[in-house]
Amino acid sequence: MPPKTFYITTPIYYVNDVPHIGHAYTTVAADAVARYRRLKGDRVLFLTGTDEHGQKVEKAAEASGLSPQEFVDNVCRRFRELWQQLNISNDDFIKTTEERHKKAVTAIWETVAKKGDIFLGEYEDWYCTSDESFLTEIQLVDGKCPDCGRAVEKLKEESYFFRLSKYGALLLKHIEENPSFIQPVSKRNEIVSFLKEGLRDLSVSRTTFKWGLPVPGDARHVIYVWFDALTNYLTAAGYPDNKDGWWPADLHLIGKDILRFHTVYWPAFLLSAGLPLPKKVFAHGWWTVDGNKMSKSRGNVVDPGALAGKYGVDAFRYFLLREMPFGADGDFSEKALISRINSELANDLGNLLSRSLTMIDKYRAGVVPPPAPEKDRGLEADLKSLLKALPAEYSSAMDGIGFYDALQKVWAVVREMNAYVDKAAPWKEKDEETLSNVLYTLSEGLRIVSVYVYPFMPDAAGKMSASLGVELPKSFEETEFGKGEAGRKTTKIPSLFPRIQ
Repeated sequence: MPPKTFYITTPIYYVNDVPHIGHAYTTVAADAVARYRRLKGDRVLFLTGTDEHGQKVEKAAEASGLSPQEFVDNVCRRFRELWQQLNISNDDFIKTTEERHKKAVTAIWETVAKKGDIFLGEYEDWYCTSDESFLTEIQLVDGKCPDCGRAVEKLKEESYFFRLSKYGALLLKHIEENPSFIQPVSKRNEIVSFLKEGLRDLSVSRTTFKWGLPVPGDARHVIYVWFDALTNYLTAAGYPDNKDGWWPADLHLIGKDILRFHTVYWPAFLLSAGLPLPKKVFAHGWWTVDGNKMSKSRGNVVDPGALAGKYGVDAFRYFLLREMPFGADGDFSEKALISRINSELANDLGNLLSRSLTMIDKYRAGVVPPPAPEKDRGLEADLKSLLKALPAEYSSAMDGIGFYDALQKVWAVVREMNAYVDKAAPWKEKDEETLSNVLYTLSEGLRIVSVYVYPFMPDAAGKMSASLGVELPKSFEETEFGKGEAGRKTTKIPSLFPRIQ
């Protein structure tokens, strides 16, 4: 039976500014899912990239004295470098200025137009340049954009429109029949309420700037940046040829600020084009910093590259997905990051590995001894029970994009192993077979833990496996207790996670 395919995407990040912690959060989360799926044996396509058209980019490029293409290439490079630093395992990176993307956008526009869902009219309403979104008077909050709080401008211009109003009932029906389509539930309820208010036709072209893809057959108009940008998911899947069978996407991971674009506009475009809808859209929360919203004016924008360089890539990745349930808002502080590193990574996991390797080296010359199950004294029962339950619990959490819960389950094992060391007290043991059993149990527990932390901390998992004398398994099938061979040579290594003073 061929492996199951799994297509996961991040949003493509807008290149009017440099990458920040929000970008890193989504991308690290997507990476953890992709690595988890590969361990399950799935054939994975993990896509990220940059959104490079629109009025914001045109203005930013002009202010910097560069051409739009030079400007987007420079910023795009920063995203690529950050993903390399954060050990992101994306299979593809898309730029919306690529020829393959222009081909896909042209194809879907022409398909939708042939269906009669695009027509020429005149747009007059409010426009938020920051979010590249159209707004009605009712949507404004104190005369400003309800999403970003910035000033809006009144626009009146000729525009092509998409018949969004035609698809409200169909979208509601799809959401009702597919309750997992929008997650978490609070966001699904938000979109259902929005749809029930009724949809207006959507302006999908502009004439007041030039940096974008021209409307097929009418170069006076530039295609609305969201119609262009959202199509990237199809582009990477091979549209319009669709030779590789990747579409529909299994999971779009997004920030909650772009929920409406991904769960109303995007599926409506797809319905019009006669294409399947993505299986799930999951919107995560926002990070504040020490209780305040991140902003350049406050000077509190968190630089993910600097943090990863200061505290370690894996420690930073772990913190992002461990600090709060995915989908909720969270608050970032270096104090909280240091606390996680010291308590859970240095004390719990790092110290457990160090103690175990030291004892195997001291009592068995660094060679993992064979187990002696008949010498179990009941001390192993709690640990083996947790290890037996871990595969199903971990899988359930990860399938539900529950990183926090998955790591809770892993850390329950780690803490039980630390308790087991103290209860077994191998340094006091006179019985050689019982001592061997304890040492084998510790090495085996750590071998299994290394696999379960791999999606979150791939480098640390690799170091753990190497120190235990094994290759990092490529499948969860190898995590059964007892599959680790005795007789392998272990290697003491520097502290996996040094304490931060």
